[in-house]
Amino acid sequence: MSRFPRFLLGAASALALLAAAGGLAFWVGRVASLSPGPLETQRQVVVPRGGTETIAAALAEQGVIANPRFFALVAWLTRDAGPLRAAEFTFPAGVSLQDVLHILREGRAVQHRLTIPEGLTARQIGSLIAGAEALRGEMPAIDEGEVLPETYAYQRDDERAALVRRAEAAMSRALADAWKARAPDLPLATPREALILASIIERETGKPEERARVAAVFINRLRRGMPLQADSTVAYAAADGGVLDRPLSRADLERDSPFNTYRRSGLPPAPIASPGRETLRAATRPDTTDELYFVADGTGGHAFARTLEEHNRNVARWREGRQGGAGAAGGAAGGGAAGGGAAGGRP
Repeated sequence: MSRFPRFLLGAASALALLAAAGGLAFWVGRVASLSPGPLETQRQVVVPRGGTETIAAALAEQGVIANPRFFALVAWLTRDAGPLRAAEFTFPAGVSLQDVLHILREGRAVQHRLTIPEGLTARQIGSLIAGAEALRGEMPAIDEGEVLPETYAYQRDDERAALVRRAEAAMSRALADAWKARAPDLPLATPREALILASIIERETGKPEERARVAAVFINRLRRGMPLQADSTVAYAAADGGVLDRPLSRADLERDSPFNTYRRSGLPPAPIASPGRETLRAATRPDTTDELYFVADGTGGHAFARTLEEHNRNVARWREGRQGGAGAAGGAAGGGAAGGGAAGGRP
């Protein structure tokens, strides 16, 4: 055999060995990438920006992967599957390298949730959002009543201002929907007035089944030109826009404030809290009643009355239930100025 054919035979043998070695390496790498990883328990990991090496280092530090270099190699070999994303992800225990890469490329980032309860003031809502650790950025100013109480999903490092804008847009939509479906002939001229009334209702009762009935009392009073005499508005004024941490006093009821609905007729100039969707509906579609008064009944709800005489009896029963404690100086929706009865809004 000539030297040339022998050379070809040697070259072919070398190529075959290289191919076999490459196939073996691929098979070994494939098996390794499918094998369970070192993570002992499910963990949420913040994957940083900065490229494959930075991501590999973070995952190794959190115990998700064992070998950052092997991770980087497999990520490069599978780069056609898509880029690696920086976000917060949940990795299950024993997650394989292949699944780690799949999560980084196609998995859903961790969803955090912030619940804004009904009836909070702007200050309380601001503190709640400012204290959400997964959010970042400065806390913007919030106008009273402009944020819809709801549960909001967000991802780590979302801006606080962006969440506030979402909550404000949600309130605008909810108020528009309630106003569009409002009952005819309401003594409310604008959606803003409906929002103000709803905020009072939200603070006056914590029972969902009472909302439309409480709304009817206030609507009836507005129609007759009677002061609302809502303790919640007086408490808002006494706390300078916050939440009062003491019972109302006679001085509170006599304080000259546009929010004092014992001294001023009509609605106050602005909301006193953020009402929820159902309370917006109650304010714009109240029950049909001729009731003008309500007072706490000692069980978390209220006793309603059509006349002052009936209301005074309810007040007397409430006082007896308190074993003689008079509590606040006046009554929600008509107690104080109309005959004196302790009652109030929500705490």
